[in-house]
Amino acid sequence: MQFKLKLTAALAIAAACGVAAAQEQVVKIGHVAPLSGAQAHYGKDNENGVRMAIEDLNAQKIKIGGKTIKWEIQAEDDAADPKQGTAAAQKLCDAKVAGVVGHLNSGTTIPAAKVYHDCGIPHITGAATNPDLTKPGWDTTYRIISNDNALGAALALYAADKLKLKKVAVIDDRTAYGQGVAEVFKKTAQSKGMQVVGQEFTNDKATDFMAILTSIKSKNPDAIFYGGMDAQGGPMLRQLDQLGMTNVKFFGGDGICTQKIIELAGGAKSLENVICAEGGSSLDKMPGGKAWKERYDKKYPGQFQIYSPYTYDATFVLVDAMKRANSIDPKKYIPFLKKTNYKGVTANIVFEPNGELKNAASTLYTYKGGKKSVAE
Repeated sequence: MQFKLKLTAALAIAAACGVAAAQEQVVKIGHVAPLSGAQAHYGKDNENGVRMAIEDLNAQKIKIGGKTIKWEIQAEDDAADPKQGTAAAQKLCDAKVAGVVGHLNSGTTIPAAKVYHDCGIPHITGAATNPDLTKPGWDTTYRIISNDNALGAALALYAADKLKLKKVAVIDDRTAYGQGVAEVFKKTAQSKGMQVVGQEFTNDKATDFMAILTSIKSKNPDAIFYGGMDAQGGPMLRQLDQLGMTNVKFFGGDGICTQKIIELAGGAKSLENVICAEGGSSLDKMPGGKAWKERYDKKYPGQFQIYSPYTYDATFVLVDAMKRANSIDPKKYIPFLKKTNYKGVTANIVFEPNGELKNAASTLYTYKGGKKSVAE
């Protein structure tokens, strides 16, 4: 009799577990960024933002289509390489993830966007800033950060109007991001009457810039604009010191506007001359930035760079559209994604018809006393 009772109880528990499992559904959100190579610190920060969002979403026990959703991340490494980026995108398409947060670099995001469009999966980037990303107007492509038109122009206007600089040299790393932001800076600077005394090129793997900096030195610029990432920006600052160019301002977009550049600059005096721009408000001015950053630092100490608040919000924006559509099927929730009006950590997120963020803010920063702070 006792055995029968135990067996009956065990069967009842098993049946209950079966019902619970039937009422739960695993939904994967893809994430792509460089998790290896010189830009891995950006990629890990971005991934942390998504993981934090996934954890918070699971705590909410969200029901969609009558089932409790268990959210999971499928993280892929594109190593900041366009070919690996499209391969990662195809892998996520084949895995039938519900949506994607990424990529980091414009050079990987632009070709990956076509892959997502062709397989009908929406992606939101909180990092890639080249304006060409949204030119096709695909309903699968979204950005929740300012693009290079805003960043490059803001820096050039600051150089001309605030600092009254007259001569500038421009360097870019030949990537979609670096070329894009440098070109906007150059055109805006020229429209303000600044003279572009030299234009040089490097690549996103280089570490020796002595030849191009020596060439620029002979032209005696007031400032250098660098379109690229901190892995090159840091060594460039050290080499400016070596050439005695410690009185030259050093401008750049969000690619150099990191905590990591302090370390990469290796104590260079030229770090004090950096003026960089980020899409979005400063953490202190974001609607939920300060409290969110405290949580992030407890969970991922010393890993914050720039974009994790945006990847966090991007994850929530995807899920918010699914909730409103009551469906995890991209075909059904994309129309709701287009009509997003979401109060995030970074901003109130509303999209333009082409997928750009409405009323996107930008903020300029400097590195005084070895600390990153909002420019005056």
